[in-house]
Amino acid sequence: MEMPEQPRSRRQTRAAILTHLLQSGGSFRPPLAKAVRLSEASLSRILFDLKAEGLIEEVRRPAPYVGGPTGLVSLDGSVALAALELNSQWLTLGVGSLSGEMHYTERLPLPKKPAMETVGRLFREALGLLRDWTRRRRITLAQIGITIPGLGRLSEFGNPIIPCDVEQIGDMVAELFADVPVAFTNSVVAHATFHRCRTEDYPFSDAHLFVFVGQGVAGTWMGDPIEEDALQPVELGHMVFGTGGPRCRCGHHGCVEAYTSLPALAELLRVGEAELLQLGSEWVTTIPLTSRMRQELHQRLFRLGLAIGNTLNVKPCRGVVVSGWPSLLSEADRKAVIDGIDACLLGGRTLAQVSLAFVPPSTGNDPQAALAFAAFCLASRGGMPAASTEAA
Repeated sequence: MEMPEQPRSRRQTRAAILTHLLQSGGSFRPPLAKAVRLSEASLSRILFDLKAEGLIEEVRRPAPYVGGPTGLVSLDGSVALAALELNSQWLTLGVGSLSGEMHYTERLPLPKKPAMETVGRLFREALGLLRDWTRRRRITLAQIGITIPGLGRLSEFGNPIIPCDVEQIGDMVAELFADVPVAFTNSVVAHATFHRCRTEDYPFSDAHLFVFVGQGVAGTWMGDPIEEDALQPVELGHMVFGTGGPRCRCGHHGCVEAYTSLPALAELLRVGEAELLQLGSEWVTTIPLTSRMRQELHQRLFRLGLAIGNTLNVKPCRGVVVSGWPSLLSEADRKAVIDGIDACLLGGRTLAQVSLAFVPPSTGNDPQAALAFAAFCLASRGGMPAASTEAA
């Protein structure tokens, strides 16, 4: 991972080390020092502090070469994080480690027609279960991560996907877990963090755009993890392609989300949304597509590519990752997304030299995305006390 020439603060220096360990799974000292651009002597001093604080451990492993180092530095497995992940069907809670190992999970079903009050009660129940479980085992949490679909979208009108009062939920957390840092984020940021921290051979290590196509369509800029604005959501799903298009839940017509979200896909495939969700990745092989349906699918994917390309026109970068249902399609079908990007004003990938990668959907493994986000929050502040518990 590319780091600044000289971290500007102790927090950033520690964050550079912890985020590298989070994304690599562990490192010997010489390559770790090189990755975070520190001398081995400086690294040694910081590792001493991190080890004393219980954030890292160093275990003996066979040297990677003759005369090489034998101490593998990794994140300490005893650090406990809590994760709460809300989606259209469930509120899932869990406790896990910095490496993603889950120690406890619980799934609470969401009402078929959720209201702000019922969702609030569900969070109250989940947080009560979490408090009881950690108390019985005398576990002290280092961070809580909470993911909510659509958080931050049209915030003055409330949450447009699942109605909930984030401020009220934050008050509940403060009441039950007074000294534990908590961070809220929307689902796309959590899934982007999950892929970057947990996916082996993730395609990009420098700044790029991550696009998630699920219940909604959204993206996030993935920057240097030691910077406070490392994760910046971008609302590309509500670009309007024609006022005569299908109505979107945001109130407009013709948004790219109205063409390419999971509900829109279910309508195109002529199946219920619940059935499509139940099929998961198997819908690609179990639902036959007529030639007309495939043509319409390509047109919708082309619009998705246009939305991505227009986003790159506003803020150019060299890499794009697409996750969600389009990543399940064949290379021939996915080409429509690439064609859409290439059709954009600034010449698409050819002139801008943009690399595009597809990664599998990370839905269905709740609350792993929220757990990865919690780990990222802890690592990116260098494991130091949180300045506040404001929503991320």
